[in-house]
Amino acid sequence: MDILDQKDSQQLQSDEKMSSVDQNEKEINRVEPEDDSEEKTESEDFSSLTAEELVAKAKSMMEGEIESYAPLKAGLDSLKHFFYKQLKQKNEELKKSFLESGGVEEDYADPINPLEVELKEVLNLYREKRNAELQRIEKVKNDNFASKNRILEELKALVESSDDFGKKVPAFQKLQQEWKEIGQVPASELADLWKNYQLYVETFYDNLKINNELRDYDFKKNLEQKTSLCEQAEALANEEDVVAAFKKLQAMHDEWREIGPVSREFRESLWTRFKTASSVVNKRHHDYFDAMREGEVANLEKKTEICGKVEAIEIEKLSSYKDWQDKSDEIVALQEDWKKIGFAPRKDNVSIYERFRAACDRFFNAKNEFYKTSKDKLQANLAKKIEFCEKAEALKDSEDWKSTSDKLIQLQKDWKSVGSVPKKHSDAIWKRFIAACDYFFEQKNKQFKSQKSEQDENLKKKKELIEKIKSLVIGDDHNASFKELKALIAEWNEVGHVPFRDKDKIYKEYKTAIDEQFDKLNVDQATRRMDVFKSNLEDMAEKGQQKLIGERKRLLRMYDSLNNEIATAENNIGFFSGSSKNAEGLIKDMERKIEKLKEEKLLVLEKIKMLEDTVKQD
Repeated sequence: MDILDQKDSQQLQSDEKMSSVDQNEKEINRVEPEDDSEEKTESEDFSSLTAEELVAKAKSMMEGEIESYAPLKAGLDSLKHFFYKQLKQKNEELKKSFLESGGVEEDYADPINPLEVELKEVLNLYREKRNAELQRIEKVKNDNFASKNRILEELKALVESSDDFGKKVPAFQKLQQEWKEIGQVPASELADLWKNYQLYVETFYDNLKINNELRDYDFKKNLEQKTSLCEQAEALANEEDVVAAFKKLQAMHDEWREIGPVSREFRESLWTRFKTASSVVNKRHHDYFDAMREGEVANLEKKTEICGKVEAIEIEKLSSYKDWQDKSDEIVALQEDWKKIGFAPRKDNVSIYERFRAACDRFFNAKNEFYKTSKDKLQANLAKKIEFCEKAEALKDSEDWKSTSDKLIQLQKDWKSVGSVPKKHSDAIWKRFIAACDYFFEQKNKQFKSQKSEQDENLKKKKELIEKIKSLVIGDDHNASFKELKALIAEWNEVGHVPFRDKDKIYKEYKTAIDEQFDKLNVDQATRRMDVFKSNLEDMAEKGQQKLIGERKRLLRMYDSLNNEIATAENNIGFFSGSSKNAEGLIKDMERKIEKLKEEKLLVLEKIKMLEDTVKQD
């Protein structure tokens, strides 16, 4: 028995014009993205990897199941770019080396790189898998298309069949369910396929006079499903992941299309609600990529600024290792800043990186050249410093404290004037040099500490001698007293050094005491001067050989000057007439002057001899 009674049949006849699917729903299409941003896949920056690491990374990306080919393709493209950039640079260096060694450019050929072969194998594997996947997807779509065409044929037969309606409904519902379960079909066939499917569905509802109860049931069920989709679409406005929300919306539109119609009173409002919710998600998606593009523009500005800083480095003004190292540290810091900055716009991303890489390469190539040309200089500096070490080691055991101290101090000054040496020798050569210097000065300090008590004792002795000189009683026999005084002077000269801070004071007391006794003995000035000179020699000897040598030169000049004066005076006597009284007086004055000059010359000679004896003793 037909499930439609007579009343229902009449009612269905009157509602035929209302039973067609609303035109708005018939024209529901997938909401297309407002741009192709969702297809944009940012590739990872592999610029820091070596060629070996790039190939290993490519192999690891091809391991296991491939869930999505788009990001994989972007990653492999990026790996390939950085690999061939490094390969090109390496081949250029090999070619340059070949030409510099005398090769002819026509004879040069890039060597086969095993890593390149491995990378090509990985890329071929990717293409094979991708082509196989595309063929599989295409076959599935074609199979689905054939299945849906089969369903359309069955729907057509069902619509045109005059069988009992009670038998048609289950068959119709079964075909609908099968239709929904079938996956994607070729995009070129989608519109016609959907149009024919809607036509047969509408025809089934309209021409076969489905009763109101069944239609209302379907409308109610469809209303519930589409209302749920509206709610889900509205909830996407709060989805944190904008891209994920957009993809979910596309799936909802697919589901909306598969759901049947609702009653006419809800069709427009329900579609408007769903479309409004979709607009919100689409706008967020559009704004997200707008903001991303703005961020990429800002990133481009930052990267351009970094390029400018590297390019602004004046390489020709870098003249020392410190200069180069300071600038190297600067560039490394800028490279770290670069890594923290995100991608630039796709059209500029590669070119701005190439600019930055070129600026860095320019600097580091120049740095390598500087280090290369400095190698000989470093070796020469090392040779000089080894020589200084040998000199310091030859002096370290010397007990000529003053002279050796001067020599070591001069060596230290000379050391500072020599430039850098190879880094691997720097610490060792310095430790060798300073060890020799430190050893000498440690021994000197020990020596002078032991001398301090001796100098204090000498000070005590010289004070006692001053008291003896002061208390010396000059008797009638001046010769005996003079010998006694000279013995005290000789004893004074035998006493060693006193502390430096007391030297001038004690000598002044000694000189005063001696002068007082000389006055009492009527000792001539020459004797006094020789005694004073002898004391002065002791002071000069303390200051080193250079002081004694300087004094000797001064005395020799004085000796030459006295000889010249004597010769001049003796020559001048011949100009005076012996018959003149005035001439006779002038001649006598001149003779006395010559006699004094000769005495002075003898005194100078005696000083020179005394000084030379002192130098020999030292």
